[in-house]
Order: sequence, then C-alpha cells, then structure tokens
Amino acid sequence: MDQALLILIGSWILVVVWVLGVILIQKKQHPEALFILFLTEMWERFSYYGMRALLVLYLVSEITKGGLGWTSAQAGQLYGIYTGLVYVTPLIGGYLADRFLGHRAAIFIGGIIMAIGHATLAIDMMPTFYLGLLLLIIGNGFFKPNISSLVGQLYPQGSPIKDSAYTIFYMGVNLGAFLGGITCGYLGENIGWHYGFGAAGVGMCLGLIVFYLGKSKLGEVGKKVEITTENKLTDSIPLTSLEKDRLKVIAALSFFSIIFWIAFEQAGSSLNIYAYKFTDRTIGASNYEIPASFFQSVNPLFIMLLAPLFSWIWLSLAKTNNNPNGPMKFALGFVLLGLGFVALVIGASSIPKGATSGSAHLLWLVLAYLLHTMGELCISPVGLSFVSKLSPLKFVGIMFGIWLFASAIGNYISGFLSGFIDQLAQEQSLSIFFAMFVGISLAGAVLAACMSPLLKKWMHGVK
Repeated sequence: MDQALLILIGSWILVVVWVLGVILIQKKQHPEALFILFLTEMWERFSYYGMRALLVLYLVSEITKGGLGWTSAQAGQLYGIYTGLVYVTPLIGGYLADRFLGHRAAIFIGGIIMAIGHATLAIDMMPTFYLGLLLLIIGNGFFKPNISSLVGQLYPQGSPIKDSAYTIFYMGVNLGAFLGGITCGYLGENIGWHYGFGAAGVGMCLGLIVFYLGKSKLGEVGKKVEITTENKLTDSIPLTSLEKDRLKVIAALSFFSIIFWIAFEQAGSSLNIYAYKFTDRTIGASNYEIPASFFQSVNPLFIMLLAPLFSWIWLSLAKTNNNPNGPMKFALGFVLLGLGFVALVIGASSIPKGATSGSAHLLWLVLAYLLHTMGELCISPVGLSFVSKLSPLKFVGIMFGIWLFASAIGNYISGFLSGFIDQLAQEQSLSIFFAMFVGISLAGAVLAACMSPLLKKWMHGVK
C-alpha cells in the first residue's frame, strides 16, 4: 500500500480517537453545546485548510503536472489577496448577524455558500476557479465571526473556564486543519488537484450537518434578536468609559495580531514553497518522499498535542493568581514565533545563493512549525477569549469581525512578502528571507511587553 495512503488512514484514526478523548475528558466541565461548535468548526476548517494546503502548490506546479505554472511572486500575490479578503468579510458578516440575521442563521448561510464555492473549485476551469474563491470569501464572512462569538455566549460573564473553552474550540480548528491538509493534499498531489478541492467541499457539508443536528443543544444562544423598543433604547445608550477602555484593548490586541499573522501565515505560502523546492523530504531506507502539502498538517498536529497542555497551564496559573495577562501572553507568543524563524535561518544556511532548489533537512522545518505552534497557542485562542470577554454584548459579532479584519491585513501583507522568496534566494540567500521575520517577531514581542501595564489597566479587572 502507498505510504502516503497509510499516513492518511492513520491520520483519520488519530483524529477520531482524539475527538472522542476530548469530549469524554472535558464533557463534565463544559456544556454539550461547546462540542457541537467544536465539531462544526472542525469540519469547516477541514475544508478551509484542505483547500489552502493545495492553493499555492496548484498555482506554482508545472502545467504538465496539472498546475498553472505561476511564479512564486504571482502565487504569493493571489494567496495574500484571497486570505486577506477571507478575513475582511467577517466584519460585514458580524454586523449583519448582530443587527438582522442572528448568529445561527449567519452560520448556515455562510456554510452553504462555502460548500457551493468548494464544489465550484472542483470544476477544472479558470472562470470557476476564481468564482469558487469569491464564494469562499463571501461565505466565510458569514460563518467565521459568528461561530466564534457563540462559544463565548455559552458562558456567563467573568467565567473562569472561558479561556479553556476557547482552547478546546481552537483544538477543533486544528483537528480539522490537520485532517484537511493531509486528505486534500493526498488527493490533490496524487490523483488530481480538483479532487482535493472537491474533498474540501465534503468537509464543509459535514460541518453544516453537525450544526443542524446539534442546534437544540444551543438553547436560545445565537437566535435572531427581535428588534423591540427596549432593544433600540439599549442600542442608543452610549458606551461607558469602562467599555471604551476595553475596546481600546481589543484594538491593541488586534494590532498585535496583524504583526503576528504577517510572519505566521508564511506557513501556507513561502514555507509551502520552501518544503516543495528547498527541503529534502525523503525519509527511511526506502527513500519515500513526503508530499509537500503534508507539511501543512504539522502545525495543526502540534496544536492537537499541545493545546490540552496549554489549557491546563492557563487554568493552573489562574488558580494561583499567576496567569499572565493577555498582552504578556502575546509577547511570549512573538518570542516563540521568532525562534521558529531562527530555526529556518539555520536550516536554509546550507542552500547556496542563486539556488532554485535545495535539500535542507526537514527537521529544521518541523522545529519551526513546533515553535510557531507554541507561539500561536499564546495568541490566537487567547485573543478570541479576550474579544469575547471585553466586548459589549451588543457589539460582540462586529468585534469578532474586527479581530478577523486584523487577520486580513496580516494575511495580505504576509502573502505579498512571501512572493520575495525566490528573488532573495537568487540575489542574497534564503536565510536573509527568513531573518526578516525574526526581526518582525521580536519587534512585536517588545511592543506587546511595553504596552502590557497600560492595557492591563484598561481591562478593568478582566483576566
């Protein structure tokens, strides 16, 4: 049996066992509705990251191999535009859900549009390729901010287990990303790119089915709010100084997230190209070559392994009043992100100037993903939790939209910068390219640490 297929089968078994373990271990501490959202998001992320694992490789792969034969710069530009817009539309989707649709209806609308988008990508035609990307961008705008906001609404204000809930939810994100990258990657690289895109659509449909069947577990959470005179009066009440301060914290954390995603999101673009062109992916005496797309599942695999540990660490520190505040966790995340790029600088140092391919050891890439994952766990689930805790209830959907809009800016800049990988490899070195992101990461760490005391004051006791 094909070794890649064995890895795929083993991955499915691992995810099934992992999901059952998470539910059995955590079900006493958290409501059943959390696990409905966990599974829904897992399948949606299967579709998103499965498609993302293929996108750049499909664009840069030779025409004779079914790809489009684009340059790295062209692929990076499209990747940046797509991933940027994916995080712009949640600003609109969050507003529409808050004011008109309700969060549940917005999730259904977004999921259906994305399922159609993936089906469109499965058609081997350039017009349908661009149409599919457009539908995914629109659908994600309805889906993404609203499912994240539902998690926070399951818990009372000030609940000490909300951080833990978002870490569990984030584990679902990465279980889907892990399985999607390997499944769609296997189909795309071994059978045909558009089969991989089609498999991503199947994942989205499964997510919709889970959400529909489990909606009764949500109770009244996320239903459309009827517009009454009382609601209008509540909406017209101006924000208090405390609420304004807390919104300033969300703005600051969102700015930090821009810096983080500029570097971290190289994973789907330049690191994908680095794995494809410059990494020795052969293992064992059989000289089996790992498909480049499989490396897109390394980060979510580490999330699966480390998220329970980080959840336990935050809870343990909270019990002893030693839990770092949000900005300090962000600073730690930036440091870990920078160290990951240091590993890439070292790994790429063996590749000479002007090389168009290379054989850097794959362990440097895996180490980078490990450190990046640890950094991500200090920032992304923590940021989601703080947006939920600090947002006035009437603005929670749109605030999640703003948080994701910051990701849009980071993703676009990340895609733009990734396009320089071939140019710098030719003119200077790959190590210089990765060193750029070491500097960006350390700048973010210093800024977050310096602003921590002021932001802690603006939180007004929220931890």
